[in-house]
Order: sequence, then C-alpha cells, then structure tokens
Amino acid sequence: MSKIYVIHENSAWVEPLQVAFGELDLPFEEWFLDEGKLDLSVPPPEGVFYNRMSASSHTRDHRYAPEYTAAVLSWLEAHGRRVVNNSRALQLEISKVAQYVALQNYGVKTPITIAAVGKQHIIEAARQMTGSFITKHNRAGKGLGVQLFHNIDALQDYVNSEQFEPSVDGITLIQQYIRAPQPNITRVEFVGGKFLYAVRVDTSLGFELCPADVCQIGDAFCPVGETAPETPAPRFQIIEGFNHPVIERYQRFIAENGIEIAGIEFIADETGEIYTYDVNTNTNYNSDAEAEAGLYGMRSIARYLGQQLSDLNTGRTSANRYAAIT
Repeated sequence: MSKIYVIHENSAWVEPLQVAFGELDLPFEEWFLDEGKLDLSVPPPEGVFYNRMSASSHTRDHRYAPEYTAAVLSWLEAHGRRVVNNSRALQLEISKVAQYVALQNYGVKTPITIAAVGKQHIIEAARQMTGSFITKHNRAGKGLGVQLFHNIDALQDYVNSEQFEPSVDGITLIQQYIRAPQPNITRVEFVGGKFLYAVRVDTSLGFELCPADVCQIGDAFCPVGETAPETPAPRFQIIEGFNHPVIERYQRFIAENGIEIAGIEFIADETGEIYTYDVNTNTNYNSDAEAEAGLYGMRSIARYLGQQLSDLNTGRTSANRYAAIT
C-alpha cells in the first residue's frame, strides 16, 4: 500500500507531524537519513515523499545528511515519484546564496550580502559595507554564525580568535545590518504553496528563531535590537489578518522552485522597507502561538500530504483500470 514517507534527520521536529498523521489516520513511514546506503538498481516504493532535511543537520552530528538526501531525492525523482520539497528545494535550504539569488528574480528585496571564503576575504568584504554589518553562515539554520559588528577592528579580532566559527560549507556571509524599530522579525508560513499565516518573532533574546517547542536559544548575538524589553511579549505571535504584497511574490518564488511547504523570514527597517533573509523548507511551528490563534501548521501539512497520497492512489487506480479495459 502506498504511504507518506517523511525524510528528515531530527526526530523531535517530526513528533507533532506524527500526531497529526494519527489524527487523520494516514499511513506514513520515516526515513531518517543521517547515514545509510542506497542501491540505485532497486526502484523506490510508491508513495508521497516529504523532504524535511535541515541546513542545521551538522549541529546534530549529521554532517552529510543533506548530501545523502540529495542522492535519495535524485533517485526518487528519476523514478517519477511524488516529492514534496524536491531537489531544488533542498539546494535552496542549504545555501543562503542560492536563496538570495533566486528571491531577487521575483522582485523580493534581500539585504546587501557578500559571500566570502577565507578569513582575509571576510575582512575585505566587510570593508565594502557602509556602517554596521552582521556575519552569518551560508549553510545555517538556527541563527548559526549570526553576529553583529559595528567596526572592522571588532571583526578582525573575532575572525582571528579561537571563538571564530566557520560555516560548515566554508562560506561566510557579510551582510548589511537592518536596524528595525522594534526587536522582531516576521515569518510567513506556506503549506501546499498557499499562505497559511504569518508569525511575529521577538528577537530581543537572541537570534535562535526555530519556532519548534524543542528549540532553545543558543546565540546571544542578534542583528535586530540589542536590548531586551523589561516586560517581554510572547516570543511567537501569529498576526491576525496579515496581508502584504510580498506574499504573492513568495508564492511565485516557491511555486517555481520546487517548494511546497516553507517558512520565509523578513525584517522591516525604520522606513517600513522589508528585507527577506531566510527560507526554511523544513519549517516548524510554535504550539503556544498556534493554540492562541486556533491555527495549526502540522495539521495543515498532514492534510496536504494526505490529499497528495489520495490523488496518487486515485491516479494509479484509474490508470490500472484503463489498462485493463484496453
């Protein structure tokens, strides 16, 4: 029997989806792709394959999980299997450079960014910036490598110290610092290529923005707002009635880049200009924020995958019936 296959490397992030599958009585199986073997002479099973591979997998000692997943997705796609968040989506997940270049093709503004390999080139890239700037990892997730600098001397001290943390792919991004009037960013969620909701994320405690309940704040540096409010609001709040022209641009971007399920993050400066800086194709959700708003991302994903499975089974049944008649 066909089923839904969930490709991932972090069991904690899949638990809410397991619950949603159970509520809808959907057959599923997990493919935990931290390591393994792939026999290219054997065809893959029938089903719907949902790719949730993460750019931060190396932080959980799964260094080559994205590369292994890329091989598996190539195998699935070569056999015509239904893949949700395909090889192109994975390529964008693990490279912010690829994200920014693609986003700009759809009229989406991104921060001024220079990619650099090597400590000297990082410093030279920063000299091209006007004013304060941040560094971040090209293959990241969880705010990895995000640090704010106000001058070149501070950056030089950092990159030449034992505290310097290189990106796992060797590419460090030097990026324009966007000064926001309030310490928050906005994350726009999509399921099945359609807008689900937008959530306001308080960044005053750091830039660990994973909404999942199991995520912890692990980075004291933040590119927006350097002081925490005396009485902080809930860290994640779903925005009622959110509507912005960027949604339509995001939808075209994801539709034409193999992405069906994603969270896209942007920040607004003091003039209201927005800058998009991250695309998360293995998006997670915050249960408190969802309970408050009565909206549930994992349930929406489960329903969407269930519909894809139903369509797949109906299509195969129809094809078999036609073959029998002819």
